[in-house]
Amino acid sequence: MRVLVRAVMLIGLVVALASCGGRDTPRVRQARIQHAAGIPAQFGDTAPHSWSGRAPVHYGVHGIDAARWQGQIDWRRAAASGVAFGWLKATEGGDVLDPGFAQNWRGALRAGVPVGAYHYYYFCRPAAEQARWFITHVPRTPGALPPVLDLEWNHRSKTCRLRPDAATVRSEARIFLSMLTAHYGQRPLIYTTVDFYKDAELGRLQGQEFWLRSVAGHPTTVYPGQHWTFWQYTGTGQVPGVATPVDLNVFAGSPADWGRWLAARRQN
Repeated sequence: MRVLVRAVMLIGLVVALASCGGRDTPRVRQARIQHAAGIPAQFGDTAPHSWSGRAPVHYGVHGIDAARWQGQIDWRRAAASGVAFGWLKATEGGDVLDPGFAQNWRGALRAGVPVGAYHYYYFCRPAAEQARWFITHVPRTPGALPPVLDLEWNHRSKTCRLRPDAATVRSEARIFLSMLTAHYGQRPLIYTTVDFYKDAELGRLQGQEFWLRSVAGHPTTVYPGQHWTFWQYTGTGQVPGVATPVDLNVFAGSPADWGRWLAARRQN
């Protein structure tokens, strides 16, 4: 009898271990989140920065941006953890459509998470051609966030490493922004990085709303004098409902400010 009991216990233990190893349940994934100082406790960061001064945690509205690499996002779970908005990569250049866009776009809308689309700019195609490509693939959805033009150097591109001069970059950006404004009824934001912002002198684009990347310092220090609406503070964030590391962002104002911004900037 004792032998039989031991055998049953051993089988149960093996089954339990196999179950744990074979299925990455939400509870297991949640346990793997690595909490980091300076960001909201419900999120994590696999490569955290030692924030000083005004850290991301001091802001009340956080969100994510994602692409195909994040897979299918559980938007309801992400929203329950504090994700207030999301931007998804939709297009790149004039012939690339992100394969994860449509699925995650629909998922965010179903979960009631404000969502928008961004275009990764390719310097070897005319701006007008790229704008038409974006318009073809991103629907005019009531309640969607404004579109975003992602401007950064394509230093890893296998097909285009062209680096236009600053005046050309700004001229082409104006064409892209104008075409999307006319189509969606909302002027896009510009997302950019520290080096590109400086090289292209993007601060000379008057009246432009910015989403700035700065993973090792507050935007007021890294982009002195530049007004910003969104700040991408890490590219290695962890969020419940997202299976891989993801970009984390913060809105510049309070939750009340966020409500007013949404009312003014969401598509009709």
